[in-house]
Amino acid sequence: MEMKSITQIAKNLGGVVSKNSPTILIGVSVAGLVTTTILGIKATPKALSVIDDHVWKLYENEIENPDETSFAEWLGVDTNEYSWKDKSNILSRRERIRLTWKLYLPTAAVGIVTIACIIGANHISLRRNAALASIYGITEAAFKEYQTKVVETIGKNKELKVRDEISGDHIKKNPPGMNEVIFTGKGEVMCYDSLSGRYFKSDIEKIRRAVNELNRRLMTEMFITINELYDAIGLSNTALGHLMGWDIDTGMVEIDFSAQLTEEGDPCLALNYKIEPKFMK
Repeated sequence: MEMKSITQIAKNLGGVVSKNSPTILIGVSVAGLVTTTILGIKATPKALSVIDDHVWKLYENEIENPDETSFAEWLGVDTNEYSWKDKSNILSRRERIRLTWKLYLPTAAVGIVTIACIIGANHISLRRNAALASIYGITEAAFKEYQTKVVETIGKNKELKVRDEISGDHIKKNPPGMNEVIFTGKGEVMCYDSLSGRYFKSDIEKIRRAVNELNRRLMTEMFITINELYDAIGLSNTALGHLMGWDIDTGMVEIDFSAQLTEEGDPCLALNYKIEPKFMK
């Protein structure tokens, strides 16, 4: 194989490892936890045996005639029935550690590596999340600037018309017939949520009342999540719904209702959001 090919393979492999480093570190951490437990379990009987032998040697060295002083008497136990704890109590904690610490070196070493992997995975994830948040902020600012310029260029009415056409395109590409329609018990009008791509039955006035209530709460709570909106209008929560929402600093929850027709000619109310939700800080 040519050197160039080997170098390229190494670069590709390095890229894969770098991209998936948090997952790899978490996997190593899990394996480390299991290994640490196993090594600790294996080392403990050896440590008990070492302490046991040491106590017996102490007894043999101190007592010249076992017939006069039994092992139990030497331990300070009234009967010949004694436990390992009775034997270990002869030694101080420092003495027990001095006798057995070397047996736990492999356990400690694997434990340290495991902790390092957990810290490393967390550090990489935090750094990547910070970078994503920065990129998201830049993208959000650029989109708002673009949106403002579009309104200035073509006018508010034409911009709303473009939004309506986009909503119509979404409904055509994602018709109700291909998706489950959620019955919220809050109305019989077919609605389409542009954020989650879900169809549901509701009522425009009930949605408006829900939005007004959320905006009232937003004034005091400072942040409202998407899932709180979904709770209010009768939709189930989504995975990202608790991480994203509307911040009082960037504006209220504002929904544009766009009247559309499905491919079957049935009326459908598309919900568009004037202010896009953002990730919580």
